[in-house]
Amino acid sequence: MGQARYRFTAWMTGLLFLIIGILLISLNMGPVQISPGDVFQTFIGEGSAREELVLFNFRLPGIVIAIFVGMALSLSGAILQGVTKNGLADPGILGINSGAGLVVVLYIFLFQSSMSSLSGWGIYLLPVSALLGAFIAAAIIYALAWKKGVEPIRLILVGIGVNAGFGAGLILFQVQMNPQDFMQAMVWLSGDIWSANWHFVSAVVPGIILLIIYALFKSSALNVLNLGDDLAMGLGAPVEKERLILLVIAVGLAGLSVAAAGGIAFLGLVAPHIARRVVGPKHQVMLPVSTLLGAAILLAADTIGSNIIAPAEIPVGIVVTIVSTPYFVYLLMKTA
Repeated sequence: MGQARYRFTAWMTGLLFLIIGILLISLNMGPVQISPGDVFQTFIGEGSAREELVLFNFRLPGIVIAIFVGMALSLSGAILQGVTKNGLADPGILGINSGAGLVVVLYIFLFQSSMSSLSGWGIYLLPVSALLGAFIAAAIIYALAWKKGVEPIRLILVGIGVNAGFGAGLILFQVQMNPQDFMQAMVWLSGDIWSANWHFVSAVVPGIILLIIYALFKSSALNVLNLGDDLAMGLGAPVEKERLILLVIAVGLAGLSVAAAGGIAFLGLVAPHIARRVVGPKHQVMLPVSTLLGAAILLAADTIGSNIIAPAEIPVGIVVTIVSTPYFVYLLMKTA
């Protein structure tokens, strides 16, 4: 027990330092390079007006969004894997991301002139539309997967089918956009932190924080569900109620993530698997480690994508996919 607690503490501490280190590198790098000393001077209020503008208005909002979206996606994937008892579960694979993306594209297509022109209430309605799409997708998947309860394998197969359907709907609306909006939508749907400002942070991050806290609070329910439905019901656990609550949390986290950073694939798959390997399957320790690991991966991917071919940028979702696909193929072959 002591060794497990030591391992958990060591990984949490190491990941926190890793996130801080990547954050400092991200603050220093970019088209306008700022030395670590100047970053420190700016944070204590002694930097130039130009450095304050770059750090506080352009870089920090994107860094904050990357950290919390990484946390949300990894936690969403961990919950879905626990609920479905399937290691290949992920909000992207199940169709939740594409459902959220479809409603966001529909919202922009009908009510906004372009993605770049979102302002005022439009910024706050975007996460609402993403949540609506995510919950519509989840409701369809849950209803189609229901057969005297929800069987994990059935849920995965239905999710893959629904994902394909929403993907077709996305293409239908995208081709009706003007070329500029079509390209913006394509980049965003591949995973891109496209609206890095404090207004958008205030619209998305508080909801993510609340859901993360509640998800960590419900970690013991995931442990009970992993015992199997019959044994869990024998212990007096309300299986379907707990499963539904956990699915709502996972869907909410995925929906808010899509609103902030588009359809980032595989992060919710890979981070929980790595966390499970290093600290074990108990969700009280696995969920927090998975959360920080997801934040570190996405922040590192965003830093790489923003700087590797500067001044051009690679969408963060593409970087995550390139890094994660080999691991996904490995898991698929191992599962098969």
